[in-house]
Amino acid sequence: MADAIGLLRPRTVIGPNLRAAGEWALRFDTFLHVRIGGLVRGTCWLILEGHEPVLLREGDTFMLGNPPPYVLASTLDASPRPAEPVWASAEDGFVRIGPESEEDLYLCVGHIAFDDSNAALLTDLLPPLVIVRVGDPHGGRLAQLIDLLATEVGVSAAGGPLVQNHLAQILLVHMLRAHAGQTDRPTGWLGALNEDGIGAALRAVHADVAHSWSLKELAEISHMSRSAFAQAFKSHVGVPPLEYLIQWRMSLARDALTRDTMSISELAQATGYQSESAFSTAFRRVVGSSPAQFRNQARQPPRSAANGSTTTSDADTRHERDRSTSGAAVGVGGA
Repeated sequence: MADAIGLLRPRTVIGPNLRAAGEWALRFDTFLHVRIGGLVRGTCWLILEGHEPVLLREGDTFMLGNPPPYVLASTLDASPRPAEPVWASAEDGFVRIGPESEEDLYLCVGHIAFDDSNAALLTDLLPPLVIVRVGDPHGGRLAQLIDLLATEVGVSAAGGPLVQNHLAQILLVHMLRAHAGQTDRPTGWLGALNEDGIGAALRAVHADVAHSWSLKELAEISHMSRSAFAQAFKSHVGVPPLEYLIQWRMSLARDALTRDTMSISELAQATGYQSESAFSTAFRRVVGSSPAQFRNQARQPPRSAANGSTTTSDADTRHERDRSTSGAAVGVGGA
Protein backbone atom coordinates (compact mmCIF):
# COMPACT_ATOMS: atom_id res chain seq x y z
CA MET A 1 0.00 0.00 0.00
CA ALA A 2 2.81 2.41 0.85
CA ASP A 3 4.30 2.40 -2.64
CA ALA A 4 0.96 3.29 -4.24
CA ILE A 5 0.27 6.05 -1.71
CA GLY A 6 3.82 7.37 -2.08
CA LEU A 7 3.29 7.63 -5.83
CA LEU A 8 0.33 9.94 -5.15
CA ARG A 9 2.61 12.52 -3.48
CA PRO A 10 0.14 13.27 -0.68
CA ARG A 11 0.09 16.80 0.71
CA THR A 12 -1.80 17.44 3.92
CA VAL A 13 -3.36 20.32 5.78
CA ILE A 14 -4.62 19.72 9.31
CA GLY A 15 -7.22 22.14 10.60
CA PRO A 16 -8.56 24.51 11.28
CA ASN A 17 -10.24 22.38 13.90
CA LEU A 18 -13.69 23.12 15.26
CA ARG A 19 -14.67 23.86 18.85
CA ALA A 20 -18.40 24.52 19.24
CA ALA A 21 -21.21 25.02 21.71
CA GLY A 22 -24.97 25.32 21.31
CA GLU A 23 -26.82 24.90 18.01
CA TRP A 24 -24.83 25.20 14.79
CA ALA A 25 -24.60 23.78 11.25
CA LEU A 26 -22.00 24.32 8.53
CA ARG A 27 -22.39 23.49 4.83
CA PHE A 28 -19.22 22.49 2.94
CA ASP A 29 -18.96 22.59 -0.85
CA THR A 30 -17.68 19.69 -2.90
CA PHE A 31 -13.90 19.28 -3.08
CA LEU A 32 -11.28 17.03 -4.62
CA HIS A 33 -9.42 14.09 -3.13
CA VAL A 34 -9.74 13.18 0.55
CA ARG A 35 -10.90 14.80 3.77
CA ILE A 36 -10.40 13.01 7.07
CA GLY A 37 -11.59 13.86 10.55
CA GLY A 38 -12.60 12.60 13.93
CA LEU A 39 -14.34 13.64 17.11
CA VAL A 40 -12.03 14.30 20.03
CA ARG A 41 -14.99 15.30 22.18
CA GLY A 42 -18.78 15.49 21.86
CA THR A 43 -21.15 14.43 19.08
CA CYS A 44 -22.27 15.89 15.75
CA TRP A 45 -24.20 14.94 12.62
CA LEU A 46 -22.55 14.38 9.26
CA ILE A 47 -25.07 14.87 6.44
CA LEU A 48 -23.80 13.91 3.00
CA GLU A 49 -25.91 14.29 -0.14
CA GLY A 50 -27.32 10.92 -1.20
CA HIS A 51 -26.68 9.29 2.21
CA GLU A 52 -28.58 8.92 5.44
CA PRO A 53 -27.38 11.34 8.16
CA VAL A 54 -24.73 9.82 10.43
CA LEU A 55 -24.33 10.66 14.11
CA LEU A 56 -20.62 10.84 14.97
CA ARG A 57 -19.63 10.19 18.58
CA GLU A 58 -16.45 10.80 20.54
CA GLY A 59 -13.62 8.67 19.12
CA ASP A 60 -15.31 8.05 15.73
CA THR A 61 -13.37 8.89 12.57
CA PHE A 62 -14.50 9.54 9.01
CA MET A 63 -13.03 9.81 5.52
CA LEU A 64 -14.65 11.58 2.56
CA GLY A 65 -13.45 10.68 -0.95
CA ASN A 66 -14.20 13.28 -3.65
CA PRO A 67 -17.49 13.90 -1.84
CA PRO A 68 -20.51 15.92 -2.91
CA PRO A 69 -21.52 18.84 -0.65
CA TYR A 70 -22.07 17.90 2.99
CA VAL A 71 -23.13 19.42 6.31
CA LEU A 72 -21.74 19.11 9.83
CA ALA A 73 -24.32 20.03 12.46
CA SER A 74 -25.11 19.88 16.15
CA THR A 75 -28.67 18.71 15.39
CA LEU A 76 -30.62 17.67 12.32
CA ASP A 77 -32.92 20.67 12.80
CA ALA A 78 -30.15 23.31 12.72
CA SER A 79 -30.15 25.56 9.64
CA PRO A 80 -26.78 25.32 7.87
CA ARG A 81 -24.70 28.32 6.85
CA PRO A 82 -21.76 28.32 4.42
CA ALA A 83 -18.61 26.97 6.05
CA GLU A 84 -16.10 28.96 4.01
CA PRO A 85 -16.45 32.34 5.78
CA VAL A 86 -16.54 30.60 9.16
CA TRP A 87 -13.38 28.65 8.31
CA ALA A 88 -11.74 31.88 7.15
CA SER A 89 -12.21 33.32 10.65
CA ALA A 90 -9.94 30.68 12.23
CA GLU A 91 -7.37 31.82 14.78
CA ASP A 92 -4.43 29.75 16.01
CA GLY A 93 -5.70 26.70 14.13
CA PHE A 94 -9.24 26.79 15.55
CA VAL A 95 -12.72 27.83 14.51
CA ARG A 96 -14.96 28.60 17.48
CA ILE A 97 -18.77 28.67 17.51
CA GLY A 98 -20.60 29.75 20.63
CA PRO A 99 -19.23 30.71 24.06
CA GLU A 100 -15.79 29.23 24.77
CA SER A 101 -16.82 28.41 28.34
CA GLU A 102 -19.64 26.17 27.06
CA GLU A 103 -17.81 24.26 24.31
CA ASP A 104 -18.94 20.63 24.18
CA LEU A 105 -17.55 19.62 20.77
CA TYR A 106 -13.99 19.31 19.48
CA LEU A 107 -13.66 18.13 15.88
CA CYS A 108 -10.25 17.54 14.28
CA VAL A 109 -10.23 17.62 10.45
CA GLY A 110 -7.69 17.51 7.66
CA HIS A 111 -7.46 17.62 3.88
CA ILE A 112 -5.18 15.36 1.84
CA ALA A 113 -4.50 16.34 -1.77
CA PHE A 114 -2.74 14.12 -4.29
CA ASP A 115 -0.75 14.59 -7.47
CA ASP A 116 -3.46 15.00 -10.10
CA SER A 117 -1.85 12.76 -12.72
CA ASN A 118 -2.17 9.68 -10.49
CA ALA A 119 -4.88 10.63 -7.98
CA ALA A 120 -7.41 8.30 -9.62
CA LEU A 121 -5.31 5.31 -8.45
CA LEU A 122 -6.88 5.87 -5.04
CA THR A 123 -9.85 8.19 -5.37
CA ASP A 124 -11.58 5.97 -7.95
CA LEU A 125 -11.59 3.17 -5.35
CA LEU A 126 -13.12 5.16 -2.50
CA PRO A 127 -16.77 5.65 -1.69
CA PRO A 128 -17.81 9.20 -0.75
CA LEU A 129 -18.02 8.25 2.93
CA VAL A 130 -16.19 5.84 5.24
CA ILE A 131 -17.06 5.79 8.95
CA VAL A 132 -14.95 3.94 11.53
CA ARG A 133 -16.54 3.71 14.96
CA VAL A 134 -14.34 3.82 18.03
CA GLY A 135 -15.44 0.27 18.89
CA ASP A 136 -14.51 -1.16 15.46
CA PRO A 137 -11.34 -3.28 15.07
CA HIS A 138 -9.32 -0.29 13.83
CA GLY A 139 -11.35 2.29 15.74
CA GLY A 140 -9.25 2.62 18.89
CA ARG A 141 -6.03 3.13 16.94
CA LEU A 142 -7.66 5.76 14.73
CA ALA A 143 -9.07 7.59 17.76
CA GLN A 144 -5.54 7.76 19.21
CA LEU A 145 -4.20 9.23 15.96
CA ILE A 146 -6.96 11.86 15.92
CA ASP A 147 -6.12 12.74 19.51
CA LEU A 148 -2.43 13.10 18.63
CA LEU A 149 -3.29 15.31 15.66
CA ALA A 150 -5.51 17.49 17.82
CA THR A 151 -2.69 17.89 20.34
CA GLU A 152 -0.25 18.96 17.63
CA VAL A 153 -2.68 21.60 16.35
CA GLY A 154 -3.15 22.94 19.85
CA VAL A 155 0.53 23.65 20.53
CA SER A 156 3.18 25.69 18.70
CA ALA A 157 6.16 23.37 18.81
CA ALA A 158 9.15 22.99 16.53
CA GLY A 159 8.44 20.60 13.67
CA GLY A 160 4.67 20.77 14.23
CA PRO A 161 3.66 20.87 10.52
CA LEU A 162 5.96 17.93 9.74
CA VAL A 163 4.48 15.86 12.57
CA GLN A 164 0.96 16.76 11.47
CA ASN A 165 1.76 15.79 7.89
CA HIS A 166 3.02 12.33 8.80
CA LEU A 167 0.31 11.66 11.37
CA ALA A 168 -2.33 12.52 8.78
CA GLN A 169 -0.81 10.12 6.27
CA ILE A 170 -0.60 7.35 8.88
CA LEU A 171 -4.26 8.05 9.61
CA LEU A 172 -5.03 7.74 5.90
CA VAL A 173 -3.33 4.33 5.70
CA HIS A 174 -5.29 3.05 8.70
CA MET A 175 -8.54 4.43 7.27
CA LEU A 176 -7.84 2.61 3.99
CA ARG A 177 -7.17 -0.62 5.88
CA ALA A 178 -10.40 -0.18 7.79
CA HIS A 179 -12.32 0.47 4.58
CA ALA A 180 -10.81 -2.58 2.87
CA GLY A 181 -11.90 -4.68 5.86
CA GLN A 182 -15.44 -3.28 5.91
CA THR A 183 -16.49 -4.25 2.40
CA ASP A 184 -16.65 -7.54 0.53
CA ARG A 185 -16.93 -5.83 -2.85
CA PRO A 186 -14.00 -5.65 -5.28
CA THR A 187 -11.94 -2.59 -4.32
CA GLY A 188 -9.09 -2.64 -6.83
CA TRP A 189 -5.52 -3.04 -5.61
CA LEU A 190 -6.60 -1.75 -2.19
CA GLY A 191 -8.79 -4.77 -1.51
CA ALA A 192 -6.59 -7.21 -3.40
CA LEU A 193 -3.69 -6.55 -1.04
CA ASN A 194 -5.68 -8.37 1.65
CA GLU A 195 -5.86 -11.52 -0.50
CA ASP A 196 -2.93 -13.86 0.15
CA GLY A 197 -2.30 -15.01 -3.42
CA ILE A 198 -3.28 -11.89 -5.36
CA GLY A 199 -1.61 -9.64 -2.79
CA ALA A 200 1.67 -11.54 -3.17
CA ALA A 201 1.60 -10.99 -6.93
CA LEU A 202 0.82 -7.29 -6.52
CA ARG A 203 3.67 -6.83 -4.06
CA ALA A 204 6.07 -8.60 -6.43
CA VAL A 205 5.05 -6.33 -9.32
CA HIS A 206 5.39 -3.20 -7.20
CA ALA A 207 8.79 -4.29 -5.87
CA ASP A 208 10.33 -4.92 -9.32
CA VAL A 209 8.42 -3.10 -12.03
CA ALA A 210 11.34 -3.43 -14.49
CA HIS A 211 11.10 -7.23 -14.53
CA SER A 212 9.56 -8.83 -17.61
CA TRP A 213 6.64 -10.36 -15.74
CA SER A 214 4.65 -13.12 -17.37
CA LEU A 215 1.23 -14.43 -16.42
CA LYS A 216 2.89 -17.77 -15.57
CA GLU A 217 5.35 -16.16 -13.11
CA LEU A 218 2.67 -14.15 -11.34
CA ALA A 219 0.42 -17.20 -11.07
CA GLU A 220 3.26 -19.20 -9.53
CA ILE A 221 3.86 -16.47 -6.94
CA SER A 222 0.17 -16.66 -6.07
CA HIS A 223 0.25 -20.49 -5.95
CA MET A 224 -2.53 -20.73 -8.54
CA SER A 225 -2.96 -22.00 -12.04
CA ARG A 226 -2.75 -19.34 -14.74
CA SER A 227 -6.48 -19.44 -15.47
CA ALA A 228 -7.49 -19.33 -11.80
CA PHE A 229 -5.04 -16.50 -11.11
CA ALA A 230 -6.18 -14.44 -14.07
CA GLN A 231 -9.83 -14.84 -13.08
CA ALA A 232 -9.21 -14.05 -9.39
CA PHE A 233 -7.01 -11.06 -10.20
CA LYS A 234 -9.57 -9.48 -12.53
CA SER A 235 -12.34 -10.16 -10.02
CA HIS A 236 -10.47 -8.34 -7.22
CA VAL A 237 -8.58 -5.64 -9.10
CA GLY A 238 -10.95 -4.98 -12.00
CA VAL A 239 -8.49 -5.51 -14.87
CA PRO A 240 -6.41 -8.48 -16.10
CA PRO A 241 -2.95 -8.92 -14.48
CA LEU A 242 -0.82 -7.80 -17.42
CA GLU A 243 -3.10 -4.81 -18.06
CA TYR A 244 -2.65 -3.81 -14.42
CA LEU A 245 1.12 -4.12 -14.87
CA ILE A 246 1.00 -1.72 -17.83
CA GLN A 247 -1.19 0.75 -15.92
CA TRP A 248 1.13 0.65 -12.91
CA ARG A 249 4.19 1.21 -15.11
CA MET A 250 2.50 4.17 -16.77
CA SER A 251 1.57 5.64 -13.39
CA LEU A 252 5.22 5.48 -12.37
CA ALA A 253 6.20 6.96 -15.72
CA ARG A 254 3.79 9.89 -15.37
CA ASP A 255 5.21 10.62 -11.93
CA ALA A 256 8.82 10.51 -13.16
CA LEU A 257 8.03 12.69 -16.19
CA THR A 258 6.20 15.21 -14.03
CA ARG A 259 9.20 15.47 -11.71
CA ASP A 260 11.65 15.30 -14.67
CA THR A 261 13.92 12.85 -12.87
CA MET A 262 14.95 10.61 -15.81
CA SER A 263 15.49 10.74 -19.53
CA ILE A 264 12.88 8.92 -21.59
CA SER A 265 15.34 6.14 -22.48
CA GLU A 266 16.22 5.67 -18.79
CA LEU A 267 12.55 5.63 -17.90
CA ALA A 268 11.85 2.99 -20.54
CA GLN A 269 14.43 0.69 -18.95
CA ALA A 270 13.23 1.41 -15.42
CA THR A 271 9.67 0.44 -16.31
CA GLY A 272 10.51 -2.82 -18.07
CA TYR A 273 10.68 -1.86 -21.75
CA GLN A 274 13.59 -2.97 -23.93
CA SER A 275 13.41 0.06 -26.20
CA GLU A 276 12.35 3.69 -26.01
CA SER A 277 9.97 3.18 -28.93
CA ALA A 278 8.16 0.29 -27.20
CA PHE A 279 7.79 2.41 -24.06
CA SER A 280 6.53 5.41 -26.03
CA THR A 281 3.95 3.29 -27.83
CA ALA A 282 2.61 1.89 -24.55
CA PHE A 283 2.63 5.33 -22.93
CA ARG A 284 0.69 6.91 -25.78
CA ARG A 285 -1.88 4.09 -25.71
CA VAL A 286 -2.54 4.51 -21.97
CA VAL A 287 -2.03 8.25 -21.46
CA GLY A 288 -3.02 9.65 -24.85
CA SER A 289 0.17 11.59 -25.57
CA SER A 290 3.84 10.82 -26.12
CA PRO A 291 6.21 10.87 -23.12
CA ALA A 292 7.93 13.97 -24.49
CA GLN A 293 4.61 15.81 -24.90
CA PHE A 294 3.54 14.83 -21.38
CA ARG A 295 6.84 16.03 -19.89
CA ASN A 296 6.73 19.33 -21.76
CA GLN A 297 3.18 19.96 -20.61
CA ALA A 298 4.16 19.16 -17.00
CA ARG A 299 6.93 21.77 -17.23
CA GLN A 300 4.42 24.52 -18.04
CA PRO A 301 3.47 26.74 -15.09
CA PRO A 302 -0.14 26.31 -13.94
CA ARG A 303 -2.56 28.86 -15.39
CA SER A 304 -4.63 31.02 -13.07
CA ALA A 305 -8.42 30.94 -13.19
CA ALA A 306 -9.78 32.97 -16.10
CA ASN A 307 -11.98 35.24 -14.00
CA GLY A 308 -9.87 35.23 -10.83
CA SER A 309 -12.62 33.58 -8.84
CA THR A 310 -11.74 31.00 -6.20
CA THR A 311 -13.74 27.90 -5.42
CA THR A 312 -13.65 26.12 -2.08
CA SER A 313 -11.39 23.48 -3.64
CA ASP A 314 -9.04 26.19 -4.96
CA ALA A 315 -8.84 27.75 -1.53
CA ASP A 316 -8.17 24.40 0.10
CA THR A 317 -5.42 23.63 -2.38
CA ARG A 318 -3.75 27.01 -1.97
CA HIS A 319 -4.02 26.74 1.80
CA GLU A 320 -2.47 23.29 1.89
CA ARG A 321 0.37 24.39 -0.39
CA ASP A 322 1.14 27.24 1.98
CA ARG A 323 1.26 24.94 4.99
CA SER A 324 2.39 21.58 3.64
CA THR A 325 5.90 20.40 4.30
CA SER A 326 7.19 20.36 0.73
CA GLY A 327 4.96 17.46 -0.30
CA ALA A 328 6.40 14.82 2.00
CA ALA A 329 5.08 11.38 1.09
CA VAL A 330 4.71 7.98 2.67
CA GLY A 331 7.86 6.03 1.75
CA VAL A 332 7.89 3.89 -1.37
CA GLY A 333 8.98 0.30 -1.24
CA GLY A 334 6.37 -1.95 0.28
CA ALA A 335 2.75 -2.76 -0.22
